[in-house]
Parts: sequence; C-alpha cells; structure tokens
Amino acid sequence: MSESPNDLERKLMLAADDPASRPEFYKALMTSDVFVIGFTDAEGEGAKTIPAGAKLSIMNWKKNDGTPIIPFFSSLAALRRVLDEESKYAALPARSLFEMTLGSSLVLNPGSSHGKEFLPDEIHALLETGMNHSAQTRVVQEETKVLLGQPANYPSGMVSALTAFLAKHSAVKAAYLCLMHDPSSGEKPSLVVGFAGDGDLAQVMKEACSVVADTAPRGELVDFAVLKRGEPGISDYMFKSVKPFYERTWGARLRSLFASVKA
Repeated sequence: MSESPNDLERKLMLAADDPASRPEFYKALMTSDVFVIGFTDAEGEGAKTIPAGAKLSIMNWKKNDGTPIIPFFSSLAALRRVLDEESKYAALPARSLFEMTLGSSLVLNPGSSHGKEFLPDEIHALLETGMNHSAQTRVVQEETKVLLGQPANYPSGMVSALTAFLAKHSAVKAAYLCLMHDPSSGEKPSLVVGFAGDGDLAQVMKEACSVVADTAPRGELVDFAVLKRGEPGISDYMFKSVKPFYERTWGARLRSLFASVKA
C-alpha cells in the first residue's frame, strides 16, 4: 500500500503544473527535512536530522550526458521507490543540504512524475531569498524620460499566472501592466508590473519573481514597481490610463479573513 504524499509532495505536485503555486512549494521546501542516499559519522541508526559538526557522505549520480547530480528526496518512501537494494540514508534540512553542496546541481525525487532539478544559480537564489529567482534592484540616478504604453504582444500566460498568485496575497489591492522604453539607454523595452497596496509588497514581489521567471515571454525583461497615488511617472500613468489586470474584490478579502480565522 503506497503512502499518502506529505505536505511538501502535495505542494510539489501543484507547482509542477501551476506556476502560481511555485512560491508556496519553495517556502515549504526551505523549511522541510529531506532525505539523501549516504551515511554520516553521527551515532545512531535510521533517519534523523544530522547534528552540527557531523560528517556526511552523499551519493552522486550521473545524468545521461555524464554530468554529476545529487539526488535528494521529499520522504523516505520516495527514496525507497528508486532503490534496487537496501542503502544507507540520512535526513537533514533542505537548507543545510543546499549549503553544503553549493555549486552542484541537485534533483528532487528523480524518476518520479513530479521531479525537480535545481541548478547552482537557483540554489544560490533559494539560500539568499527563499525563492529560486532573485530580482535585481535598479536605482534611477537622475530624472529620465521614458515612453509608456501597452505591449503589442500581451503576455497572457504571465498575467494569468500572476492573477492566480496575487489572489493569495491580501497585501495587494491591484496590479497593472505596461511597456516601458527609455530611448536614450539603447536597451530594449521592458514589461513593468505595478503593484498597489498597503501591506508587505516587498515580500509579494520577491515571490512574484519566481512566477514571472517561469511565465514571461522568452527574452522579455520584466520590472516591478510599487505604485502610489499622487506620485508622477509610472504610478500616475498606471492609475489614470491602465485598467488593472488584477483587482482584489471584497469577496476575496472576506475569504482571506475567514481562512486566517480558521487557521
């Protein structure tokens, strides 16, 4: 009889098909214990969290092209499904595993229908921000004239994923989209997603990076901006000339409130 999936596995299955669910998966992963094939010099048998200072030897596998990769698993059941013979294993926090293998590629639940490979850049971002993509902050040093308008090729997939993602965040009241171009920079135009709200928008934008990275049109740059009424520039343009692609309704606010009370 197969074991029921744990919380991390349920979030992994949702994230595989739904980009809006991926931030929840990454948050769960970074607070979960995972399993590796290997052994430690710590005393005792069976699965347990590796204590500080213990030495851990982890088995490496090879991909079809010969490059090494480290397998790890969301549960003991997931680990045992890929083993042909009894092997030693160890459990440790996912964060600790990423820290000690930094620079390597890892794969979660290899051979399963919902496996996930993690490249070194993704792991760096996870350790730094908790998400698999990190944003770069750009500061405008001097007043710059830019052209603002709507994209000819509307990024429907990205907008749809962001809409589903933002519905989970009460901090955002509305979100807008435009195309921005600075003719003097020599750079291509970029999409701008503007967030309006009064909560922790920095956290929302950090998680939204993961959604946008997986759904933005190939080759398109995407900037985020916090919108405030009464401010000139992008805020003024968005509020006066653009219809929000996402707007939080009273029904959504009430559902969020009831969910918080129930929790």
